[in-house]
Amino acid sequence: MATAQQIRKAYLDFVLTQNEKPKSVYSFVKKLKITEADFYQFFSSFESIEKTVWFELTFETISKIKEQEVWPQYTAREKVLSFFYSYLENLKNQRSFVVYSLKNYRGKFSTPDVLSGVKPIFENFAQEVIDEGLDSGELAERRFLSKRYKDALWIQFAFIVNFWINDDSEGFEKSDEAIEKGINVTFDLFQHSPIDNLLEYGKFLSRNGKFADKMGF
Repeated sequence: MATAQQIRKAYLDFVLTQNEKPKSVYSFVKKLKITEADFYQFFSSFESIEKTVWFELTFETISKIKEQEVWPQYTAREKVLSFFYSYLENLKNQRSFVVYSLKNYRGKFSTPDVLSGVKPIFENFAQEVIDEGLDSGELAERRFLSKRYKDALWIQFAFIVNFWINDDSEGFEKSDEAIEKGINVTFDLFQHSPIDNLLEYGKFLSRNGKFADKMGF
């Protein structure tokens, strides 16, 4: 009986040489000389194999960066930058698969099915980093908006991966630049700004309106 690893390897070999999925599970397992029951013991479909690969690439990246000795000293911004730089390095090992897996996706506002397992673990990671940034004061606590910070980082995730897929620069230098600029701009928006000071001042005046009236303002 084949193992999950053998089935996955055979599937990846097939799609990356044929540039398409096998016609059916039956035809696929017949070439492997295993039964359909063997296949379904590990995977429910071909798509579930791709989901597993994506999940493992993401989980592995998060686990490795958290093992770094300097990790606890990183700011929230540095932790997210570390994730994306490390993630693209990890994706290089499976670039042909990544390109194949996302090549037919044309949606702009929804998550590709193959990334459905990636989104929750990335958002959990992002929320953990965001919470640390809010607790330390690095990030601004904004009513309603701070709950959406992780959504902004997921948008960056989708943008960066798509940019990398289409990047033809030497050593994917443009992708590194996209990470630096995109994440820095995003975190600049997350942090305190003059607008926050203005809003706080407005709240202060509202709370102390009677005092302002007595002073003739």
